[in-house]
Amino acid sequence: MPNTHTALAATKAAQSASAAGAQPKPLLTVRDLSMRFGGLLAVDKVGFDLLPHQVFGIIGPNGAGKTTVFNCISGFYRPTEGKVYLEDKALHGMPSHRIAQLGVVRTFQNVRLFKQLTVLENLLVAQHERINTSLVAGLLKSASYKRSEEQALENAVHWLDYMQLREYANREAGNLAYGHQRRLEIARCMITEPRVLMLDEPAAGLNPREKVALKELIHELCHEKGVAILLIEHDMSLVMGICDEILVMEYGKPIAQGLPQDIQKDPRVIKAYLGEE
Repeated sequence: MPNTHTALAATKAAQSASAAGAQPKPLLTVRDLSMRFGGLLAVDKVGFDLLPHQVFGIIGPNGAGKTTVFNCISGFYRPTEGKVYLEDKALHGMPSHRIAQLGVVRTFQNVRLFKQLTVLENLLVAQHERINTSLVAGLLKSASYKRSEEQALENAVHWLDYMQLREYANREAGNLAYGHQRRLEIARCMITEPRVLMLDEPAAGLNPREKVALKELIHELCHEKGVAILLIEHDMSLVMGICDEILVMEYGKPIAQGLPQDIQKDPRVIKAYLGEE
């Protein structure tokens, strides 16, 4: 079983602070984030806080800059301006692999799996940095090497069961149904024991039944596994039903931020994105 004591302890601390009426300290802080591509300002001074034990949604029309914000936070782009912090640790300017090591991981609009590998192998590969990969240890099959391999397999089996994918363990990932590929991609993120999980349009391509299951999964990951979730999504039913707070973007700029019930009634949002009669 993956070690979730740290995440759960942080979750309980956040819940205690909330119960006492205190605002918990942000887990992820984004300030004045901007991204320019030549003469195009794709993201213009976006800022928000992601709290522990929170699902935070980012919505907006196609081309609003949502995925560019994700790319800047996760290190795939180096922002032109602005700052990103994981608690007190500055992430802006770090490479993506280092940010992932610190506990900020993501999925993509288009599922990115090792499609020629099996489902189980995808989960083992995701743990490569935790396995003792020393050449000498591997050649000698040292005790530490064997323990790390056994732990990696236990973690993989845990997430196969959790995501209801165990029966597909030996199937090539590319041969899974699309909904199962989505769940595998999330499992591959979760097996690294992240603090922040960034989901980029996870409901895209899912049928109504799968979307209901996705909503339940997001709730469980946040409230049972103690992971804060940053979500980009076009499915408004999912967003309004699962998010604690929502940021709305248009043409790279933030135009509204607040609780789902307030966002639904905001005239700027209705005009820009949700539609008006």
